[in-house]
Amino acid sequence: MRAACLQQRVDPCRPQDNLSRALEMARAALQQGAKILVFPELFLTGFCYEASAQSSASAEDAFPYPSLDPFRKIAQEHDCLIIGSLRNGRRNYGFCLDPVGLELRAKIHPFDTEKEHFDGAPFISPAATRWGMVGLEVCYDLRFPEVARALALQGADFLVTVAQFPGARRAQWRMLCIARAIENQLPHVACNWASGGGSLIISARGEVLAEAGPDEAVIVGEIDLAERDRVRREIPCFADRRPEVY
Repeated sequence: MRAACLQQRVDPCRPQDNLSRALEMARAALQQGAKILVFPELFLTGFCYEASAQSSASAEDAFPYPSLDPFRKIAQEHDCLIIGSLRNGRRNYGFCLDPVGLELRAKIHPFDTEKEHFDGAPFISPAATRWGMVGLEVCYDLRFPEVARALALQGADFLVTVAQFPGARRAQWRMLCIARAIENQLPHVACNWASGGGSLIISARGEVLAEAGPDEAVIVGEIDLAERDRVRREIPCFADRRPEVY
């Protein structure tokens, strides 16, 4: 399966500008044969907390999420999976949208001042899609290995992280993304926003298949589930776990 990270610039409280940018980048990813398109965290609105701007962002705030209608059309026309995050009240929801429907998984760990506006999700589980079980994390969740491990133990086929990690912590971002792939023996598609940069597509062996620089970019790489299975046979970490002593 060919996946793409769409490392987009995200302007807070500018949903129309962000939408135009996202659709342009989606076209570029599709032209490269991508079937899984991953956008950054809150790629349509950014962290828009201004009361005066809520009306412009309100399309994301409630079911059936009309702000996703352009992406529903893309998913249907191109038979693809689209992943990102959006706001609904006090939740920052990661989403997986395919021709069959929409799956939502809220961010577990709001970061710093986000706690004033968002509540953490009460559960962890992979999202079922036509492309497999997606282990979806939202930004700060990456720093908590328990999240990715719980997703892996529940049958995630690959990991996806959507983020607005700052550029000042790009080295930490890179190491954490690779570590989550290696320790769970899962491919990892980690999409950051352009202000932070360094989006990655990583194999189940921890090999970097594609990596973005600091600017807007579309990167693509293959998610190889057969290789994942080979890696797990070669080094049977999950069979050798001893949870009774952890």
